[in-house]
This record gives sequence, structure tokens and C-alpha cells, in this order.
Amino acid sequence: MGAGSGRRRGWRTLRGPDQRGIVDHHLTVLPSGVTVVTDPMPSVRSATLGLWVSVGSRDESADQAGCSHFLEHLLFKGTTRRTARQIAEELDAVGGEMNAFTSKEMTCFYARVLDRDLPLAFDVLADMVVDARNAPEDVEAERQVVLSEIDIHVDTPDDLVHSDFSELLLGEHPLALETLGTFDSITRLDRDTIHAYYLDRYRPENLVVAASGNVEHDRVIELTEQLLGDLGRPGGSRPPRSAPQAFAEGAVRVRQRPTEQAHVVLGMPGVSQTDEDRWGLRVLNTLLGGGMSSRLFQEIREVRGLAYTTFSYASSYTDGGLIGAYVGTAPGKVDEVLTVLRDELDRVVTDVTIEEVERAKGALKGGTVLGLEDTGSRMSRIGQQVATGVPIVTVDEALERIGRVDLDEVRRVATSILSRPRDLAVVGPFGEDEADRFAPAVS
Repeated sequence: MGAGSGRRRGWRTLRGPDQRGIVDHHLTVLPSGVTVVTDPMPSVRSATLGLWVSVGSRDESADQAGCSHFLEHLLFKGTTRRTARQIAEELDAVGGEMNAFTSKEMTCFYARVLDRDLPLAFDVLADMVVDARNAPEDVEAERQVVLSEIDIHVDTPDDLVHSDFSELLLGEHPLALETLGTFDSITRLDRDTIHAYYLDRYRPENLVVAASGNVEHDRVIELTEQLLGDLGRPGGSRPPRSAPQAFAEGAVRVRQRPTEQAHVVLGMPGVSQTDEDRWGLRVLNTLLGGGMSSRLFQEIREVRGLAYTTFSYASSYTDGGLIGAYVGTAPGKVDEVLTVLRDELDRVVTDVTIEEVERAKGALKGGTVLGLEDTGSRMSRIGQQVATGVPIVTVDEALERIGRVDLDEVRRVATSILSRPRDLAVVGPFGEDEADRFAPAVS
């Protein structure tokens, strides 16, 4: 896996300028299929590196459920060159930070270090991704860790209700799958299945190297070719992805838990990451439940005192999405809360004001800029976009597009999305046969 001269081997490099003509990212697709994207920040002394694998829970078959997340854990357990302890010690010795996460559409391994230690961080992460042992004894040890993580998820009702809502809305579609897998699926997974999944999916075409901070694009390419090459297994696969076509309509799911609070999510289908309506939806979501001045916070918490926590969210994937409104409240107040939620979703379609739109736009612009002042956030921005296959939107392009959202666009998006049939997930001290009690919220 020698380095060679990339420019002689046919690099394709794209540079993304912002509106001032300043290049804010460089993108190169190597002959091996690996994509490299960087966002230089010459004024800092650190760097964040991420290795993104374009595989997540939506790409798993029934007998692989939870495999992507299980692998995320296992890659920290050791390679033929390093033990798990050595992986941890090498980054600790230079004050570095290393972690990973798995989502429905990708897995990311990342490290933040001083700029001078970028080669070391890359060597450690590349070693994990290219040469993981996935030893049988590590599989068994880590199985218990993953099962414990599932137990925590199931025992956390304000987290569980969002999984229930996604599963209810999306039904049999792979996007409905819980990223952790289930107790049964993780118990059944064996080493051979996990390792075969690793060899098949961790391929050059599925890998993105993203770096931000005091980095040089050509140097990151050199390290990529030196440390990754073609991963020793050129070519690869990922099951074809299909967009959700059918959604539950007017459905209610109640999960009984002996909790002190009732947790509810009321929502409907949203839009994909590339849908032009996503900009109007971001503004709409912000004014509906995105902050202390939002409608839900003001009406449910400040005016009526019905809850401590309430918010709305819009989750977008490459080919679909959902929007939900959450409230955690006393069980005796759940019917009143659901009435308020339903009414607020109905009202915002017709009476959203220009003042709300402008305030939400200001919040989004400020949050976008403030959230990108560290190398980790900027690495995540470019890495996630490239790993999911969507065109990179620069910060200035995002700010400009948010700025163009007006009252008419928000009203149109609200009419299109919030008028769709709704679904409701409830977790709390209610019997599962009480679904009819909550049906008015989705009627």
C-alpha cells in the first residue's frame, strides 16, 4: 500500500469557494475510490480527522441488525499491530481525543489532536479501519457492552419514545430500524457474520477521509494513500437504498412504563437532505419548537406550565425524513398536552408571522456560525455531507439560502408538511389498550 504520486495517478480535486472567493474546502477522489475532503483552518494549532464509512443500520439485513454499531465497538478492541490498550495509550500520550458513532446511514471514527500529531492519529484510525481483528473473544466481551447499551436505551423513556415514533411512522422501511439493534439480534450475531460484514462493507468506495484544522490537503492525501491504500480489498458493496414510500397514517403506539412522566411525540413525514423545502422546514421547525422563544416552549411551558421539556425536530436522510414534536409531562396532563400540540401544529400553518420567521432565521444563522468555530464541527459538516453523497453546501451558501427564506415559503412548507396525516408515540403509565384514548391527537 505505497503512497506513490497522486497527481500522476489521476487525482480529481475540487475546490469549494465561498461567496468571498475563499476556498473553504478541497475534495479529491483517489483512484482507489477513497474520497478525501479537507477544510483548512490555518489559524488554529489543532486538527480533527474523521474516517467515515457510508454504511449504517439502514444497510443491514434482518440477520445483521445492529452489526454496524457492533463493529464500531469492535474496531477499538485491537488490530494485528495494536492492542485495545495501545490504541488508547497512543492518543492519550499526546493529549488527543478519539471516539466514534454510528447512525442510520454512516459510521464515523474520529480523533482530535495537535496539528503535529495528525500522522499519528491517522495511523491509529487507519489501522483500526483496515486491520481490525474482530477476535471471537472480543466479540463476546463487547456483546455484553452493547446489550447494556440497549438496556439503557430501553430504560430511558424520553429517548425510547423517539425510536417508537420512527418505527411507527416508517414501518418496515430500513430507516425505522434502531441503530443499536435489538436484544435478540445482538444475542444472535456471531463473529463470522460480523467479520464478513466488515470485509464486505469497509471498502474504498464507502470510505471518506475528512479533516479540518491546521491541515494541508495534499498532505492528507499522502497519508491516505500511505495508510489506507485500497484497504487491501478493492471494490465493495452496499445494498441498494430505496426511499420510504408508505407511511403510517393516524397511528398511535402506546408503550407501558411505570414512569413519573408521560413522554409523547406527535409528528409526520418530513423531507430529504436534498429537498429544496429543507430550508423552509428548518426555519419552520425553529419557530415551532427550536428554542425558548418558540411556540411550543412559550405555550406549553411558559404560559400553561405543562412541562419542563418540549421541542420539535426535523430529521432528514438521503431520501426521506420525519418531523416530530416532543413533550414530557405529568401523566394526568397528557390529554391537555396533546390537545395543545395538535392545535399548535394546526395554527402555525395559518398564522405564522413575519416576525417569527425573521427571528427563526436569525437563530439559525447565528447557530450555524457559532457551531462551526471548532475543528470537530467543521470536520463533521464536510464529512457527513460527502459520506451521504449530497453536494457540499458551504457555510456562506447555507447562510445565503436561509436568508432567502420568506414568510410565503414558510407558509407553503407548513401547509405541505404539517397538514400530512400524523402519528403519535406515547411512553408512560398507560395500558397499551389505551391507544383509542389518544386517537383525537391524530384525527
